[in-house]
Amino acid sequence: MGHSVRDKQEAEEHDISRAISFHQNGDEIPSVYKVGLPPKRKLMSEFTSTVKETFFADNPFRHFKDQSKSKKLILGSQALFPILEWGRYYSLSKFKGDLIAGLTIASLCIPQDIGYAKLANLDPQYGLYSSFVPPLVYAFMGSSRDIAIGPVAVVSLILGTLLQNEVDPVHNAAEYRRLAFTATFFAGVTQAALGFLRLGFLIDFLSHAAIVGFMGGAAITIALQQLKGLLGVIKFTKKTDIISVMHSVWGNVHHGWNWQTVVLGSVFLAFLLLARYIGKKKKSLFWVSAIAPLISVILSTLFVYLTRVDKDGVQIVKKIRRGINPPSAHKIYFSGPNVAKGFKIGVIAGMIGLTEAIAIGRTFASMKDYHLDGNKEMLALGVMNLTGSLTSCYVATGSFSRSAVNYMAGCQTAVSNIVMSIVVLLTLEVITPLFYYTPNAILAAIIISAVLGLIDYEAALLIWKIDKLDFVACMGAFIGVVFSSVEIGLLIAISLSFAKILLHVTRPHTALLGNIPRTSIYRNIEQYPEATKVPGMLILRVDSAIYFSNSNYIRERILRWLSDETQELDRKGLPRIQFLVVDMSPVINIDTSGIHALEELHSSLTVKKTVYAARTS
Repeated sequence: MGHSVRDKQEAEEHDISRAISFHQNGDEIPSVYKVGLPPKRKLMSEFTSTVKETFFADNPFRHFKDQSKSKKLILGSQALFPILEWGRYYSLSKFKGDLIAGLTIASLCIPQDIGYAKLANLDPQYGLYSSFVPPLVYAFMGSSRDIAIGPVAVVSLILGTLLQNEVDPVHNAAEYRRLAFTATFFAGVTQAALGFLRLGFLIDFLSHAAIVGFMGGAAITIALQQLKGLLGVIKFTKKTDIISVMHSVWGNVHHGWNWQTVVLGSVFLAFLLLARYIGKKKKSLFWVSAIAPLISVILSTLFVYLTRVDKDGVQIVKKIRRGINPPSAHKIYFSGPNVAKGFKIGVIAGMIGLTEAIAIGRTFASMKDYHLDGNKEMLALGVMNLTGSLTSCYVATGSFSRSAVNYMAGCQTAVSNIVMSIVVLLTLEVITPLFYYTPNAILAAIIISAVLGLIDYEAALLIWKIDKLDFVACMGAFIGVVFSSVEIGLLIAISLSFAKILLHVTRPHTALLGNIPRTSIYRNIEQYPEATKVPGMLILRVDSAIYFSNSNYIRERILRWLSDETQELDRKGLPRIQFLVVDMSPVINIDTSGIHALEELHSSLTVKKTVYAARTS
C-alpha cells in the first residue's frame, strides 16, 4: 500500500516537472495521461460495498467462511465470550500473575468504591456491589487483558450530579436509587447497542483534546466536592462550580470546620500523595501507592475506634449492609416520567464510561502489542452494565488508576478481575462491619489522591504546541466543567469537537507549492523555506476531498491565491502568471458540487485571460 501511494506521488511530481519543462521551453503542454473511469457497478453492489466498508471494515465474519456448522457455533461462542478462546491456553504461571494483580487491585478498589459511592450520593455498599458483578461479566466477555472494572470518579460525579437534579438523594433515597438503576440500565443498553450495531466510531467524534480538558475539569470538580468530607463541613452546597464550592467552604470556616477532621484528613492525604509519588517515581514500588488507600482506611478506622473522636464531630461511615447484591430488576422504571429521565442520564453516563474504557483498553493493548476490538468491548461493557442494573449496581467502567496497577502488578488475563470480584465478595460477606468507624475524611483523601492523576497537564501543553484550535477545545471543556457544571462542560466538549470537524470540512487547507532545488519534488513553501516558486506558474495543492460543503470556498480560495500572487508580481515588476497548476493528489473524493465549482473556476480564469489579453493588445 505504501509503495503504491509513493509511486502515485512520484508520478504526479514527474507530471508537474514535465509540464513546467514544456512551459520553460515555450512548447505546448501535451496531454500525456488520461484519467480512467472506474468500472461500472450495479447500484445494489455499490451500496453493499459502502455499507460493508463503513460498518464491517475489519471483516469480522472472515473466520466463518467455508466452516462447518459446528465450527461456526464454536467460533461464534468464542467471539461472544473470548474467555473460551484464551482459556484453552491458560496456565498456572499465568494464574500466579493474575492472582497477585487481582489481590493488589482489590486492596485499591475497596476503599475507592466506598468513596465513589458517596460521590454518586449512594450508600457505600453500592460501590462494592459494582466491583463484584460487573467485573465477573467483563472477564467472560471483554477482550482486554489489562483493564480493571469498577466504579470510577468521573462517572460517579456525573451520575450524582444529574440524578440529584431530578430527585433529592437525602429525602427521597428510595426513588433516587431506583432512578440510578434505571440510568445504569439505559447506559448498558446504549453501550450494547453501539457495539451490536457497530457504531463505535461515534465515540471518536469526541476529540482527544476535549477529553483531556473535560477529565481535568472533572478531576478538579471532584476534588473540590471532597472538601466537605476533608474539612468536616455538614452544610455544603449541592452545586459543583468552583465559585459556589469556595463560597460554601469559606462561609463555614468559623463554625463549620471540624479541626480534628481537618488534621486527620490532611495527614492521610499527605501520606497518600507521598505513596503516589513513590510509586510513580520508582515503577518497582508501584505496590506502595496501590496498598496505601487500604492502609489509610485500616489505620484511620483503628484511630477513631480507639480515641472515639467521632463523638467530637468527626463523621464516620457507620453501617454498611452485609451480603451480596440484592436483585433490583423490579426497581427499574419502565414506565412513567422517570423513564425519560433515566434514559437521558444513562446515555450520558454510558457514553462517558465507554470513552474512558476504550481509551484505557487501547492504551494497554498497544503497550502489550495485542488487538482490542472496540465493538466487542462496547458489547461487553453494555451487557456488564445491563446485568449490573439488575443486581443493584450503578454504572461501572474501566478505571485508569486500577488498570495501571493491574498492568504493573503483572496481570496476564481478565482473571485478575475475577480474583478482585472474589475479594470484594468476601468483603461484603465478612468485613463490612469493620468499616463502621472509618472516617469520611479518609474517603475524601483517597478520592482526591486518585483523581489528581486525571489532570494531564503534559498532554495540555503538548496540545498547545501542536494545535492551538485543539487547545481552545481543551480549555473550553475544562472551564465549562470547573466554572459551570459537568453537563455544560460536556456540552462544550462535544460542541467544540463537532465545530472543529465542520471547520476542517468546510474550510480545508490549501498550500502554495514550490520546487525544492536540484530535484523534481514540489512541497509547501511554508514548510520548506528552500522551495522556490516557478516563474510564470502558480502551483497549488488542495488538502481535502471536495464536497458541496467546501467546493465554493476552494474555488474562491484558489482565485484569491491567484489574485494575491498576481498583485505581488505586479508590485515587483515580474512576469505575470501564465499557468495555474492545481495538485489534487490529496483529493480522495469529489461530488457534483465540486465538479461544478472547478468548471466555474475554469470559466472565471478563461474570462480573466480574455480580458487581460484585450487590455494588453
